[in-house]
Amino acid sequence: MPPDHNSPEFIKRLIAKSEEIGINELSSSDIEPGKNRDYFIEWLGEGFHGDLDYMYKHGEKRYHPDLLVPGTVSMLTAQLHYYNPDIDAKSRLEDPHHAYVAEYALGRDYHKVLRNMLTNLGKWLQSEIPDLEFRAFVDSAPVLERAFSQKSGLGFFGKNTMIIHPKRGSFFFLGELLLSKRIHIPSEPITNHCGQCTRCIKACPTDAIVSPFKIDARKCISYLTIEHFGAIPIEYRDAIGNRIFGCDDCQIVCPWNRFSIDLTTKDFLPRHQLDSSSLLELFNWTEEEFLKKTEGSPIRRLGYNRWLRNIAIGIGNSPPSHANIQSLEQKLNIDDDALKEHIHWAIKKQITL
Repeated sequence: MPPDHNSPEFIKRLIAKSEEIGINELSSSDIEPGKNRDYFIEWLGEGFHGDLDYMYKHGEKRYHPDLLVPGTVSMLTAQLHYYNPDIDAKSRLEDPHHAYVAEYALGRDYHKVLRNMLTNLGKWLQSEIPDLEFRAFVDSAPVLERAFSQKSGLGFFGKNTMIIHPKRGSFFFLGELLLSKRIHIPSEPITNHCGQCTRCIKACPTDAIVSPFKIDARKCISYLTIEHFGAIPIEYRDAIGNRIFGCDDCQIVCPWNRFSIDLTTKDFLPRHQLDSSSLLELFNWTEEEFLKKTEGSPIRRLGYNRWLRNIAIGIGNSPPSHANIQSLEQKLNIDDDALKEHIHWAIKKQITL
């Protein structure tokens, strides 16, 4: 007779195996989205997804995992911490010469790291449970991962829409393992602990948190510097400051992040001095240097020209100098109208500051 894969003994072995693989927290959820489906549809209806067409093109699959992967009856949800106590985010933001890269992107691409861990866990489960089928996802498929993580007890929705845990903060990645067998890790959803706090709303440089628990992606610096193609709207460029890839402001000010758990994998340690480089140092990378130094990094998805576009904004917002203008002018030979427009904007700001 096969072992009971929902017995306390098996669940204990499962969690121990996940920890051995490197996953920090593991829980489970059924596949019913509940009210989060309605919230998501309302958010799409308001156009807050901007150019993120993938948010709606998969239709019902996004909130019904069994339509995405037929045969799915439950899922495991996972957290992997990336908080680095040696990085002073505030001082990086306050130095106008510094190129600010969101902490999650300083090291290796989290998609690959956590997906490999989940795949290894799935293979172990297959060896234990006859006929089990699984699929591992890490921000790589139409799954409402924050909704299911909240439902599984890995945290609560903060007013900045991040999943926050009162004992672990929010500096962690999320991933899912969709399963053809029902596995249940006992847990309870965590009550919202935001209370009357509005620090994240007040701290957002572009007022992207339009109301508690609702973000207009079209204003969000993470969206503008990572997801958005073409020209970044002029009205947001000053507020972007020196943020060249993503934004951590709403997490930095969150009181619960005083309890953030330190990273446990060296994969997320900074590469190529991305935590300490100046705007000019990174702007002066050749395309070959960019491709080499962003190999295995989430930054690679930008492409060289959008990388320069973002840094040009940062340089425009930094104290004026001849070196800034000279570096900006040297990139005007690149055949990209959107990039040229940002460079001209930056040069004009350097001259008029």
